[in-house]
Amino acid sequence: MRVVPRRRLTFRLNSTVLIVALVVSAVDAISKVWARHALARPEHVVGPLWWHLQYNAGVSFSLSSHSATVTTVATLIVTLLVLGFSLNAARGTATAGFGLLLGGGVANVIDRLAATPHEVTDFIAVGTFPVFNLADASVTIGFVILLVLALSGEGLLTS
Repeated sequence: MRVVPRRRLTFRLNSTVLIVALVVSAVDAISKVWARHALARPEHVVGPLWWHLQYNAGVSFSLSSHSATVTTVATLIVTLLVLGFSLNAARGTATAGFGLLLGGGVANVIDRLAATPHEVTDFIAVGTFPVFNLADASVTIGFVILLVLALSGEGLLTS
């Protein structure tokens, strides 16, 4: 009879993901407070960027803007799923990707829940691209990082 050592189930908490997510959420919250106050007047142009205050009841590109409650619940569920995976993220670049993705998601959920009406504050415009915020940029960058890692065969989670 062959004896195989018992492998214990281990869960390695990657707290760096939480730190990145907290920093992203804090910076986004500060930027949205600034935007609501400083951009109440007409838009400003700074190089290729336009500061243009608007509110988004939907998700990216105003998709599903007809039901703020459904959008909020769906966003919260996706954010919780990302949280579950991200706490077990592999060290290195995957940590940054998950932290950016989680931080941006949490920031937009908080903004949607705290705002009246329940809409996300958007204020950055580049050319004809839809107006977005720092949390949106963070989610996009985090997703691209994780996609590149996955396509290159890199491990996203600790084994």
